[in-house]
Amino acid sequence: MSERQEGFKSLRFWKSIEAVGKRPSAVRQAHRPERSRRAIRQAHGPVRIFIHGLESSNQGTKGVFFKETFPDMIIPNFPGSLQERMEKLQGILAGESGIRMVGSSFGGLMAAIFAAEHENRVEKLILLAPALNLMEFSDYHEKKIAVPVWMYHGRDDEVIPLEAVEGIAKKIFQNLTFRAMDDDHYLHKSFKAIDWKTLLA
Repeated sequence: MSERQEGFKSLRFWKSIEAVGKRPSAVRQAHRPERSRRAIRQAHGPVRIFIHGLESSNQGTKGVFFKETFPDMIIPNFPGSLQERMEKLQGILAGESGIRMVGSSFGGLMAAIFAAEHENRVEKLILLAPALNLMEFSDYHEKKIAVPVWMYHGRDDEVIPLEAVEGIAKKIFQNLTFRAMDDDHYLHKSFKAIDWKTLLA
């Protein structure tokens, strides 16, 4: 992919973030967790959830991978503004604890915010190139989060540069395992090589 194409993708990402912030709120419907799904999760072990990125969905590469690898994993679709997405996430995880969260890019921002606000309910946090450098996370820069965190970020990330988030992560997360990968923003080369079964056990 040419530098011009990479630059266009990066510009489109940030314009999408701006659009999400300005999008008018839609009529909200209360989220009603499926009892059968919750019963299955309780019978099979810990609560696991994957939160996709800004322009992705639960049908993206990572969402499909987790669905196939962990059939009981919660893999919602998150449209709308950050506020709308966070309200949906709060509804999905209402009453849950011992949560294993995986967040990719904008979904990593969402997972980090949830962990900052509900630290005692989160067991593990796995962040994939999280957008911690966005202004929406600035309110949490003085927070000290003790939840075990694994963070994977590509050295060649041109959407969310590694150096823009590494310092923030190391300041906030007190129990951080940080992995700089020889990869891009989407972790195309390394995502499936991560030991997910151990991380999400």
